Amino acid sequence: MKALHVCLMTAAYLFASIAFATSSSMLEQKNQNIEKSIYKAMETFQVPGIAVAIVKDNKVVMSKGFGLTEYGTNNKVNGDTLFGIASNTKAMTAALLAKLVDQGKLTWQSKVIDIIPEFQMPDAYVTRQFTILDLLSHNSGLGLGAGDLMIWPGTTLTNKDIIKGLKHLPEVSSFRSEFAYDNLMYVIAGEIIAKITNKSWQENIKDTIFQPLGMKNTKAKFSLISKENNNVARAHVPLDDKLNVVGGDFLEQFSSAGSVASSVNDMSLWLKAQLNEGAYGEGENIFSERQSYNMWQMRTILPVSKSATENDKTHFSGYGLGWFLNDYHGVKLVHHSGGILGMVSKVVLVPEENLAMVILTNQQSGYAFNAIYHQILNEYLELPAKDWVTFYDDINQKRKTAEVNRLAEAANNIDKNSQHSLPLKTYAQTYTDNWYGDIVISYANNALTMQFGNTPALQGTLEHYQHNTFIVRWGDRTLEADAFVNFNLNPDGSINYVTMKAVSRATDFSFDFHDLTLRPKK
Repeated sequence: MKALHVCLMTAAYLFASIAFATSSSMLEQKNQNIEKSIYKAMETFQVPGIAVAIVKDNKVVMSKGFGLTEYGTNNKVNGDTLFGIASNTKAMTAALLAKLVDQGKLTWQSKVIDIIPEFQMPDAYVTRQFTILDLLSHNSGLGLGAGDLMIWPGTTLTNKDIIKGLKHLPEVSSFRSEFAYDNLMYVIAGEIIAKITNKSWQENIKDTIFQPLGMKNTKAKFSLISKENNNVARAHVPLDDKLNVVGGDFLEQFSSAGSVASSVNDMSLWLKAQLNEGAYGEGENIFSERQSYNMWQMRTILPVSKSATENDKTHFSGYGLGWFLNDYHGVKLVHHSGGILGMVSKVVLVPEENLAMVILTNQQSGYAFNAIYHQILNEYLELPAKDWVTFYDDINQKRKTAEVNRLAEAANNIDKNSQHSLPLKTYAQTYTDNWYGDIVISYANNALTMQFGNTPALQGTLEHYQHNTFIVRWGDRTLEADAFVNFNLNPDGSINYVTMKAVSRATDFSFDFHDLTLRPKK
């Protein structure tokens, strides 16, 4: 019997060893396939550097860098390279509020005006009813990216100026009726956190999230990164097939809406805490299981395209608190992306599979991270094989071609013989908008230039388009945000007001020129 027992033990050991070896081999194969996809995405979409971390069953099964921190150098990306995670900061801000709810310091239904009395929306009823929940749900009634020009590109305006300007932004829908992504509400969420705790949002996120989780290299804003730390990714914008290094502050002014700098090694700790519903260490938690549930509940409904249903088996989509939510091949995805000039990122959680991933890149191609995260899902959810890089490259090329054709058709339809109604010098005035402030148009050497008063980077030359419409060509071509400038005249021929609109539909939504109504300053 003893011999039989030994034989059974040996057989069990061998079986376990074989199973472990098989599992390890399968994991290695999955990661090899993912790495191939990463390299292909980098080449296809001109991305100099990418870092990826994958967490499965509470273990980090991949955390590494690919490529370079800056094109043209030998500085390689690794697991500790810092990137701007941009709007992936929003889930952290939501988590800080969740902690305050757990502590009984506020509720999700607390009124913003009770905490920040100077808070005003364009509608008085909305002002009175606006809650903490509303700040995080992107259904304020304002438009997509409304007021982002108060913080992007970097401005001289403060958070107090942002709160003051809110009431002047145009409403595009009724309160709580439609989704419209809004950074400013998350900036105000950071102000709420500071008011309740009597310490800054930056201090709160460090004390409540970074230090407890051991995110030792992560900083609340770019300026907090040590000058001795050279392991920091640079942002890149491709223009005419050439990569241009741009920016350098990781959206610092977006603060609680998008200013965090982190690495995939640190972000994997955040992913673990999310999958564990806020828990970490020995009985510690950032927020409770109940608040995890609250943040992962759909608050605002989003439409689902036919393509998403066909390719992702997605039937329902929406936004929770700091997270997008949708079904994907029968499982729930909790995810978010982040984007700044020349740098984009993606975080995806699959709670039912105890799976999570983060993808950080130093170029602004969302197609690259979309291809990579779909490939990771393919491998770990064991879905049918698909070349996601080619899939997104095809979409990219079709959209580019369609936009080039649209712009060409528009250019062919203008009245090339039309003249502006007024002498050029007459257009040169200081104009003001109620929520943004002053914009100066100057005349010199028979040409007009535009300078946004609070935004040094927005300086450009006005080129006549047709009639009383011009196009402002920004001096910094990497902004890719040229805009129509249309002068509306009074019956006596004087300038009544000026409106603006991005020329290309590919322009980032944070350039909300269309929300401006510029009037000659008295």
